[in-house]
Amino acid sequence: MERILIDGLSFSLPLFIMAIGGIYSEKSGITNLALEGLQGFGAFTGALAAVLAAGWFVDGSQAPFYLAMVFAVLGGMAYSLLHGLLCIRFKANQVISGVVINILAMALTAFLTKYMNRTVFGAASDKFVLGVSPRITVPALSQIPVLGAVFTDVYPFEAIIILVAAAAWYVMYKTRYGMNLRACGENPHAVDAAGLDVGRIRLIAVMVSGGLSGLAGISFAYSISANFSSSIYVGYGYLAIAGLIFGNWAILPTLGSCLLFGFARSGGYYLVQRMQMPSSYSDLVMTLPYVVTLLLLMFFSRYNRAPKALGEIYDKGKR
Repeated sequence: MERILIDGLSFSLPLFIMAIGGIYSEKSGITNLALEGLQGFGAFTGALAAVLAAGWFVDGSQAPFYLAMVFAVLGGMAYSLLHGLLCIRFKANQVISGVVINILAMALTAFLTKYMNRTVFGAASDKFVLGVSPRITVPALSQIPVLGAVFTDVYPFEAIIILVAAAAWYVMYKTRYGMNLRACGENPHAVDAAGLDVGRIRLIAVMVSGGLSGLAGISFAYSISANFSSSIYVGYGYLAIAGLIFGNWAILPTLGSCLLFGFARSGGYYLVQRMQMPSSYSDLVMTLPYVVTLLLLMFFSRYNRAPKALGEIYDKGKR
């Protein structure tokens, strides 16, 4: 049971912070199917920064890990400008823009990873080796029955994600910018009539989604695979989108849906190991979060309420 909780949290929390990024974008009225590409490009930027800076620090230093997180956020924000430019400035179809950005990110990061390895590091490889982030156990709290697992073998990024998620919740629901952002997703013309710049508010929201997706991507790289590769993120962005939809575009319910996905995944791995099944069954376990998604879609999708102006191209001349 403890292992299910530990592994489930390490998968759920990066998924959750990426879903929060999606909530910011979609609450502002911009459909964001580009989470997959944003996390991939952000993670590439962070991983590249980590491997380039690795020689500057002594062996065992955690500085490259934290440097990678900073650059992953910046890389995700920079790449999200493309989605913002297409959807806000050029009024492109938001769904098509998201899909194209995902495909472009996968191809671009694969090419750049191979190119940097060949030209800078002299190695024919399609990945950046990062290693696994160290884990922390809180001595007293880890002894609590069952719940002690929450404080056992914790990745540093889990604590960072919780703090960032709390800040994101506060900004969304307790600040003037958050109120204006939510209004843009419901009635952008009213926001414009109040003298506010709808495009600027939406662009900031899209950049927040890029930064949080990049943070999620580098967290996955340092936990699930111990390296960066363009292929390790396939499906996670869409899973985050499913999580925010089932969370009804609200942060706390979205946390519940992401935890459900994470525990479905870790619980499946636990069953495979406990029943001593062949290792090939581990690949089948990867589908469990998506099976859960389909079940939730069948029974709860009719209760979802998306922002009224979600996906609509804002035209200032129409009132």
